[in-house]
Amino acid sequence: MVDAATGNGVAVGGPGHNSPPVLDVINLKKHFPVKKGVLRRTVGQVYAVDDVTFSIGEGETLGMVGESGCGKSTVARTVLRLIEPTDGSIRLDGHDVTRLGKTDMRPYRRQMQMIFQDPFSSLNPRMSAGDIVAEPLQVHDIAHGKEKAKLAAELFDQVGLRRSQMSAFPHEFSGGQRQRISIARALALNPKLIVADEPVSALDVSIQAQVINLMMDLQREKRLSYLFIAHDLAVVEHISHRIAVMYLGKIVEYADKKTLFTNPQHPYTEALLSAVPVPNPKLKREKRLLQGDVPSPINPPPGCAFHTRCPYAEARCKVDTPRLVEISPGHGVSCHLRVN
Repeated sequence: MVDAATGNGVAVGGPGHNSPPVLDVINLKKHFPVKKGVLRRTVGQVYAVDDVTFSIGEGETLGMVGESGCGKSTVARTVLRLIEPTDGSIRLDGHDVTRLGKTDMRPYRRQMQMIFQDPFSSLNPRMSAGDIVAEPLQVHDIAHGKEKAKLAAELFDQVGLRRSQMSAFPHEFSGGQRQRISIARALALNPKLIVADEPVSALDVSIQAQVINLMMDLQREKRLSYLFIAHDLAVVEHISHRIAVMYLGKIVEYADKKTLFTNPQHPYTEALLSAVPVPNPKLKREKRLLQGDVPSPINPPPGCAFHTRCPYAEARCKVDTPRLVEISPGHGVSCHLRVN
C-alpha cells in the first residue's frame, strides 16, 4: 500500500495479497522528549520513528533491516502498543487500534505477540517452562487446570520440545531451547501477527537455522504473519517475502527479497549488501564503506538524512527531503538520484 498523500508505503504483495492486510501501519511516528534542568523542561525530541508506512499480508513475512539505532525495535514496540505512538495509525485486521484504552485493547492483544531478542531475560526465572507457556492461557481466561496443562503440552510438541521438560526452569535449557519456549508462549493465544525482534541474534549459527526453519514451518501451518527484525541480511533473505530498509527512523527502500538483493536502488541498501560476506574466495565484491557516523536522531540533518554519508550526494540532497516513491511494482525508494 502506498499512501497517496505522502508517497510513503510498502506494497502489500506477497502471500495473502488478495485479502486485506493483517497489519496496516500508516505514517507512524514515535518521538521521545528530551528533558533537561531541574524543572525537566522539554528541550528537544528524539525522532526515533518518523513517518513509517507498511503493510503485512496473511502468511507473509516483512523483514526490517538497518543499523543499530535506526528505529527498528521502536517500530516493533509501537506497533504492539508496548509504547504509545506520537502520530499515525495502526490497523490490525482492519480495526484501528492506535488509540484504544487498555480494556478495549485487550482482545487485540491476543492477535499479536512478540518474540524478544534475548531468550533468557524474556523468561521469568522463577517459573517453570510449562507455566511460562501456559500463563497467557490463564491471563486471557482461555483455559485452566488440566485443560491449560494439556494445551501447554501440545505447544511444546509444536516447537520441538519434550513434554518432560515442562517442569524445568529457564536456566536448565540451552539458548535455542529457551527461544523455542518463547515461540511456544507467543503461539499460545493463536495470534495472527508475531513481531520477532532479532530472535536469533543471540544464538549460535547452527541453532539460528533450526529456529528460523521452525518459524517458517509454523508460518506455513498456521498462516502466521511476521514482522521480522534483524541485522543479519542472510537470515532476513532466508525467511522474508519482502524487505524494508530503515535509516534514521525512516524506510528508505522496500522490495521483494529477490529484487532488493539483485537490484538495490538506494545507496544505503547498496552499502549494506556490499558488507555481506560471499562464501566464495574467488568472487570479488566491491566494498562500499560508509564514511562517518549515523547522525543524531535528536538533530537529524536537513534534506535527505543519508546525504552526510552518501558518496553520490548532490546539492539538492542537502535541502530537499526525498519522498518514498514506488519506482516499479512493489519496489519503492527514497532517493533523488532514482526518482525524477
